[in-house]
Amino acid sequence: MQKVRVYMACSFDGYIAGADDDIAWLHEDHAAPGALPEDPEALGFEEFMSQVGAMLMGRTTYEVVEGFGQWPYGETPVIVATHRELEPMAPTVRAAAGDIGDLVAQAKEAAGERDVYLDGGALIQQALAAGLVDEMTLTLVPVILGEGTRLFDGIIPRQALVFGPSRAFSGGMMQVTATVRRDT
Repeated sequence: MQKVRVYMACSFDGYIAGADDDIAWLHEDHAAPGALPEDPEALGFEEFMSQVGAMLMGRTTYEVVEGFGQWPYGETPVIVATHRELEPMAPTVRAAAGDIGDLVAQAKEAAGERDVYLDGGALIQQALAAGLVDEMTLTLVPVILGEGTRLFDGIIPRQALVFGPSRAFSGGMMQVTATVRRDT
């Protein structure tokens, strides 16, 4: 069954980006002294992406990805939620506008039978509030940022979750997957 899924990292205090959309902290070595840094593949992103048929990404997130210089999502169709003109970084990217329900519907259609990867703080908040997110995988990075973009500010109504097994990584990170409960 097709799911709308979130996969992202956040600081211990719940920020997905620091001030001025800074994500440099994601690439720092957070391993405890003497510990080996974690192999990025161990975090399961490649496995996650193998189940994804399309992405729905916010414009700010897209602009951050543009800054990488190399498109990291291969042939996966990416729909960027924006009201502004967009010059696609890859042929698989297209712009779309509308409410969150319409955007998720477009992403589901583009994904076929596979899952939708939802990326971007504002879009995730809107989709959670609309009851459109099925599952979230969050990797907690052992750093406190204190300011920036928080993942869960303004979420209404309350969201009940069911946690799956968590995983601790030798590189100092902790990952948990939660399914959104629909029975509450």
